[in-house]
Parts: sequence; C-alpha cells; structure tokens
Amino acid sequence: MSNATNLSALHNIYRDFNTAHPRAAAEFRDAMEDVLLDAGLTYDRVSARVKSWSSLKAKAKKRNAQGELAYPDPWRDIHDIIGVRITTFHSTEIPQVKEVLADNFVVLRSVDKAAQTRISGSFGYGSHHLILAADERTPSLASYQGLQFEVQIRTVLQHAWAEFEHDIRYKRRGPLDPQVDRAFTLAAGLIELADQQFDQIAAVHEPADAAQGLAVPELGSAGADITLTAATLPGVITMLTGNRFPQSRSEHYGWLEEILNANGITTAGQLRELLNEADIAAVSGALKYQFTPGHVRIIDDLLLHRFRELHIERTGNTGKRPKLRADRLAQRLQQLRG
Repeated sequence: MSNATNLSALHNIYRDFNTAHPRAAAEFRDAMEDVLLDAGLTYDRVSARVKSWSSLKAKAKKRNAQGELAYPDPWRDIHDIIGVRITTFHSTEIPQVKEVLADNFVVLRSVDKAAQTRISGSFGYGSHHLILAADERTPSLASYQGLQFEVQIRTVLQHAWAEFEHDIRYKRRGPLDPQVDRAFTLAAGLIELADQQFDQIAAVHEPADAAQGLAVPELGSAGADITLTAATLPGVITMLTGNRFPQSRSEHYGWLEEILNANGITTAGQLRELLNEADIAAVSGALKYQFTPGHVRIIDDLLLHRFRELHIERTGNTGKRPKLRADRLAQRLQQLRG
C-alpha cells in the first residue's frame, strides 16, 4: 500500500473520529480535572487538544534512518493524537499526579524527559510524558476505551521555557545564532534552580501537622460573624485550619460558597463548627485520602458527612460536571457509612 493510500485512509479515520467525538478535547480535559480533584491534588491547570490534520499528516510521513515509515499504522502508532498537558506549581507535585493517573488509567509508557536531560549532563527540556489508555475506571471516557493518548506533566516554569523555546527554535526559519542556544541553556539552568526553590518553599508550608490532631483555633466573637464569600473563604479556612489543608484553586471558592450556602452555612462561626476535629478524623478515616485534600474537597466531604442525602439533593446538580457529581457523592457516602 502506497503512502498516499495510507494517508487517505488515515484522513478518513481522523474525520470519522472528529465527527463521532466533537468534544474530545473538552472531555479529556474534564476527565483529568475530575481525577485530580477527586484525589485532592492541587495543580496549576489542565489543557487538552486533538492533533490537527496538518500536524498528524506531517508526523505520519516521517521516516526512520533506513527510509522506512516511522509510523506504518499511524492511527495506532502515533500516540499523541489526543494530547493532555498538566502543569503543576512545583516539581514535588509531579510524582503525585503520576500516581493518581496510574490509579485511574492504563499506563503504557512513562518517560522522564527531565531525567534524560540531566543524564546527558545538560540543561533543557523538562517534562514527564505518559502514554495512557482509558478503561472502566474512568466512566466519563467510556467511549474512548482502548484509545491511547499522551499526557505531559510539567511545572509552570518548565512549561514557560518549553513554549518559548519551541516558538523560537521550531517556528522560525533559518539557523539559530549560537548565542541563542547558550541563552536557552542558561535559562534552563536558572529554571531548574527556581523549581528547587519552589520545592523548598512548598516543603516549609507542607501541612505536616495534619496527622497530629491539632484543635481548630478559636474565632473571636466578631470573627465568628464574618460572612462566607468566595473572597473571604480562603482566609477564613486558613485561619481555622492553619496549613493543615492546602488552598484550592481560586476559581473553585465561588462554588464552595454555593454549596455551603445550600446547606445553611453562611458565617465563619458555622464553618468552625463544621470543621470540628471529630468529623475531620471520621471523614479522613473513612475516605482514606491518598493525598492531603484541599480546602474545597475536605469541606465538601464534611458537608456530606453531616447532611448525608440532603447534601446530594442540595448540591448534586452543581459544579462543572453536574451530571457526574450526584453519583460520585453517592459513592463517597457509601464509603462514609463503611
């Protein structure tokens, strides 16, 4: 079969896939966010894309040193037709993300590009690449079971370096000035050092006291009357729990305000009562968190622990993916009941 015939067949498969899955990128992004949030992880952002036809066609045409097609069966051999990128705030979060993904997907390949760069004795591209496949553990991707896709995990600093370097090196014609190569190398070294400093900052603020059963601090009489809003919640929760639970993504506090209000909790004093040590211990013991939950996750679970089915009725149709939320809350409630 000629290469032209192969490309024609590939184009038909690609077109049919896009017709059948017009929201593929959004569905993979949403599924990844759900998996990370359900594990209680914090992260910078998740993005996803379907490879463009021009990019897929160019990759399908590539040949190896022997002149043979690098991807004889491109739809099966090219694994980044669906590509997901997860950026984290610091590198110590990357192993946690990898662990959560391994618990929810089939891991076909794992490559540490940062380690490869260090082994070569140089500075440069840093990222973790995973080739995954969806299975029954991720119901929201049921229509994609068996399809392989790529996930890149980077820190925000690694991502900034990679994006700029790619734009300069691969999108501009002509050879690069050696000074540009040297500047990229120096910048990569500085980024590695900056990532190390971010890791140290994160370690200082790690909620090491979480397992020690610290009592929730008291609010003064005036503080107890503070109205809970998306703007005040991060500070109030930190005031009540210290560094025990990490802050969630800023855009999630508006939804946290919504589910608290739905259950009649509108003041800092009422929130203090919800965040009591006995209930935190009960929830943590029953759900066996893999990682320390953030503000939004722990409070959502405490609301479920206190209000049970009422919490599901009041908030089951809220959030970014309301179709999935009620079922997930029901599963967690079953765990809470033992």
